[in-house]
Amino acid sequence: MKFDQKQLKVYLDAIVKEYNRSSFIANDPICIPHRYTKKQDIEIAGFFAAVFAWGNRTTIINKCMELMDLMDEAPFEFITTHQESDLKKLLHFKHRTFNATDLLHFIRFLHYHYTEGFKQYQGNENSLESAFAHNMNKRDINVEQGLVGFNKYFFSLEDSPDRTRKHIPSPINNSSCKRLNMYLRWMVRSDKAGVDFGHWKQINPSQLICPLDVHVQRIATRLGLIQSEKSDWKTAIELTEALKGLDPKDPVKYDIGLFSLGINS
Repeated sequence: MKFDQKQLKVYLDAIVKEYNRSSFIANDPICIPHRYTKKQDIEIAGFFAAVFAWGNRTTIINKCMELMDLMDEAPFEFITTHQESDLKKLLHFKHRTFNATDLLHFIRFLHYHYTEGFKQYQGNENSLESAFAHNMNKRDINVEQGLVGFNKYFFSLEDSPDRTRKHIPSPINNSSCKRLNMYLRWMVRSDKAGVDFGHWKQINPSQLICPLDVHVQRIATRLGLIQSEKSDWKTAIELTEALKGLDPKDPVKYDIGLFSLGINS
């Protein structure tokens, strides 16, 4: 398929309108944070759902539900008030290469941030947003520095396990950071469809980077949005810049459309 830019915008806007609707939620990992109403519960559930989001979507959703059940369906309360004895029931949790060592560090980091870490950002509420936003400002072209800062912060705690680093990548290593970019899309952008939450205001939708998974990359290549065959940070930037040509204020709105075209073709 070859379009000029005007035709491409018309085509992709129609695809977004078709797929970016509430019916998308039920079969996507974003259904996990949608089970909650409290902002911090949404942030935590969404964070795990995004990190787990590789492979079969049904399996991803089931593993997320298993973890939320282990947290007594109250992730923020569990993160902030658990005792050491409460962690024993997590020791057998596993999702693909994500194991109990990784989970315990995630919980340790989230506990630190929600009970102590967020206080260093004066004026910010108790939210995971500051963990991403503190290293960037609204003049930044994109969220690159936010992701770099989050990676450093996430592993700043003493005895952070090296094996867990593969689950929280950084643009410094030229990773596409697909799952973290998807999480930021969920938290930052919003529209009338109600799929994404739009709870975070310190990051602009125009700064988001399009999540680059195999489905999105295949369709983006077919449509001429990207030329590179590599799934890395540079290609994610290339795709996002092309999408900014269609909508500079909200380029990542096209993610759901590209992804849906990919899994349905």
